[in-house]
Amino acid sequence: MCERRPISRRNLVEAALALAASPLLRYVPAALADQADISEIAPGVFVHQGRYEIQSPENRGDMANACFVVGRDGVAVIDTLGSAVAGRELRDAIRAVTDKPIRYVINTHMHPDHVFGNAAFKEDDPVYVGHHKLARDLASRADRYLAINKQMLGDAAFQGIEIILPTLAVDGMQTLDLGARSLVLETQPTAHTDNDMTITDTATDTLFLGDLLFSVHVPTLDGSIKGWLALLDKLSRREAARVVPGHGPKAMELPGALESEQRYLATIANDVRRLIKEGKTLEDATKVAGFSERDAWKLFDQYHVRNVTAAFAELEWE
Repeated sequence: MCERRPISRRNLVEAALALAASPLLRYVPAALADQADISEIAPGVFVHQGRYEIQSPENRGDMANACFVVGRDGVAVIDTLGSAVAGRELRDAIRAVTDKPIRYVINTHMHPDHVFGNAAFKEDDPVYVGHHKLARDLASRADRYLAINKQMLGDAAFQGIEIILPTLAVDGMQTLDLGARSLVLETQPTAHTDNDMTITDTATDTLFLGDLLFSVHVPTLDGSIKGWLALLDKLSRREAARVVPGHGPKAMELPGALESEQRYLATIANDVRRLIKEGKTLEDATKVAGFSERDAWKLFDQYHVRNVTAAFAELEWE
C-alpha cells in the first residue's frame, strides 16, 4: 500500500501552477454548477470526461467522453452524453467558452451514452453527422434503447431524450470546415460496432477514437472481435499528437493508449478459441475466458460476460 502524505498549501499551489503551464491539458472552470467540467487538451479542443459508471439517476447518463472543437466560424460537438439533461450541461459549458454557432453534432457511433444528449442541441439547428450505417442501426434498436435507459435513468434524467438520426451520413472519408481548421471524418470497418467513425482535427493533429478506444473502463463488444483487433493493429501504426478515447482519460498517446485494450480483446479471443477447440460450451467460456483481466478494468463484472458471449458466437464459426 502506498503511503499517503499530507497535502500542504504549497503542494496545491505548485500543482495548480504546473497544470496551468501544461501544453497538453488546461482545465476550464465551469461558471455555473449545472455546466459540465471541461478541459482544453489542445488549442480549441475541449473534452469532458465521463464517469466510469453505468447509467443511473445520479449520473444522468454522464458516462462517456464528450468533446467540442472551436473553429473561426463555428463549433463541432463530438458525442453528446447519455441524456438530454447531461447534453444541456455540455451545451452550457460550450456557451461558457464561445458564442460561435454550433454547426455540427457528430456521433462516433450509435450507443445511447454517446447520442442521447443530441436533443439538447436542437435549438442550434446543427447538422447531425454519423456513419452511413448509424441511422439504420439506431432506428432498429430505438425502442429497446429508450425502454432500458428510461428504467435505468429514472423519469427526471430521462426527460427530453429522443432519437435524433444523422442528417449527414458519411461513407468513407469526409471533411468538415469550421473556418481555419478542418475535421476529417473516417468511417471504420466493423469493430466496436458496425458504425464506428473516427475524427481528426487537422489543426492540432488530435484523433478522436470514440469507443474504438477504452481505457480504465472495460471495453464493450457490439461488433466483431476479429475486426476490432485488426483495426487496433492498424491504428497502432498511425501517428497523432494525441488521441481521445470514448471512455477513459481526456487525452492519451499512441501507440501505448491501445495496448491494454489490445491485450484484453486478444486474451478473450485466445481463450475462447482454445475452449472451442477443447469442445467446451458457451456456458463454460463465460466462466473462465478472459478472467485473467478482471483486476485491470473497472466495470468488468457488468460487461465482460457479454463480451465473451459475443466473441464465442463469432469465433465458433471460424
